[in-house]
Amino acid sequence: MRLLRVFLCLLTITVLSSLSGLADAQEIARIEPVTVVTQKEAAIFDAEVADTDDLRARGLMFRHKLPEDRAMLFDFGEPRPAAMWMKNTYISLDMLFIRADGSIAAVAENTEPMSLQTISVQEPVKAVLEVAAGTVKRLGIQREDKVFHPIFKEEEDQAGTMPDVAVPANP
Repeated sequence: MRLLRVFLCLLTITVLSSLSGLADAQEIARIEPVTVVTQKEAAIFDAEVADTDDLRARGLMFRHKLPEDRAMLFDFGEPRPAAMWMKNTYISLDMLFIRADGSIAAVAENTEPMSLQTISVQEPVKAVLEVAAGTVKRLGIQREDKVFHPIFKEEEDQAGTMPDVAVPANP
């Protein structure tokens, strides 16, 4: 009986320490609003911010869906050429490659799930915003449109606000 108690105690300690290690290994991204402003409208996404090596490496891997109002914002810290891939990503995505000022440098639409092919831009970018496939077409997003989030050094108008854009009412 005594040996069984010792064994159960050691087993409990081992399980708890491994669970603690899993919590450390599975860092959770904070969620923040990101606004994309096109020539016709603005759209707000609840974006998971991937601003650590672990979060950027995991990205949206192993997800089976991404709602239209959700996104992932990969913050690289400093502008640099960026390359993304779809390894272990089960859903197709649209990717917005974003300069330090928040302007969109390049757009990749309808990426191929599970692909190891790199999707890249040589121009230095500060971030990449991943949204559900079809979002670029649905919203008419194109190069030079603007993305607003605190990581971008945005030029504000004199009133210190975002430009006026007609935002359609939700149905």
